[in-house]
Amino acid sequence: MSYMVAVSVIIVNYNGEAYLQQALDSLRAQTFRDFEVLLVDNASTDGSVDNLKTEGVPGYRFFPQSRNLGFAAGNNVAAKQSGALWLALFNPDAVANPDWLERVMAGTERHPVASMFACAQYALDDPSIMDGAGDCYLGFGIPWRGGFGLPAAPLAEGECFSPCGASAVFRRTVFEAHGGFDERFFCYCEDVDLGYRMRLAGERCVFLPDAVIRHAGSGISGRASTFAIFHGTRNRIWTYAKNTPALLLVLTLPGHIAITLAILLRGLKTGQAGPTWRGIVAGLAGFGGLRKDRRFGPPVRQVSLGELVYAMAWNPKRLLDRRPVIRPLRPPRGTDRQAARPVAAGK
Repeated sequence: MSYMVAVSVIIVNYNGEAYLQQALDSLRAQTFRDFEVLLVDNASTDGSVDNLKTEGVPGYRFFPQSRNLGFAAGNNVAAKQSGALWLALFNPDAVANPDWLERVMAGTERHPVASMFACAQYALDDPSIMDGAGDCYLGFGIPWRGGFGLPAAPLAEGECFSPCGASAVFRRTVFEAHGGFDERFFCYCEDVDLGYRMRLAGERCVFLPDAVIRHAGSGISGRASTFAIFHGTRNRIWTYAKNTPALLLVLTLPGHIAITLAILLRGLKTGQAGPTWRGIVAGLAGFGGLRKDRRFGPPVRQVSLGELVYAMAWNPKRLLDRRPVIRPLRPPRGTDRQAARPVAAGK
């Protein structure tokens, strides 16, 4: 199969006027040139796309929307317009090192059977602070961005649970085979949900420490905003309940409930209990609809519970400390997965 370009870099923008131009400028400076930039604007009202300087940005294409579709559906819109081998997601509040895509493509060549990659993220204004080393997943149903807010330290290439959506890289055919992001999530945890679904189908995520971006980290939506807390809480419950195999769900549910209550109680001290509680209620109320509508998985599980458990974290202290969880790379299981497999519903 021939491809139009090697990589489609997808940016989903919503009122990112303070950041978007520098994101595009960093893509213009990439040493790897076989890529295109697909910009989706979710009906911004701040003029962020009105006077962009896009000259020299490879393959720039613009897809304005009449309403705010959210991060999940916005990325899906762009992915459907791509004929590339790889999709590289890139937040509008991020800046890429000039060799970011070059390092990504070198990683895909080192790991030809991998279909998702996570990049090293550092704080936009202070590169001595980590923004993330892939997403981690506590087996009791709580995700976190590995290393967020910690001092930068050398990290080895290895396996993490899933890529952070700010700089996630997916093989396009596999992304499409899984239906892309679950659009009901709108934003937050949609990247963990997709990573979980791909893992159930036998895919792994490779962390590339030398593929570097700098990221403001919810610079647009606000990390501790009511909006972020509500959607993060609701979607965390949906990710856990939707994807976790029945036996593992039974074993981990008491821990999930205990941690969720602890988060709610902490919210009483921080003033965040209201949106946390509303997120819990919405997560429970909406779960029945998720189970009936299987457009976004989960797929039939093709990995053992042992392999799934290996990919997760089990020490809650890791979550509390926000430590990265990067495991040694193992030999690939089964056959080469470069061609997308059909994805069926059910477990």
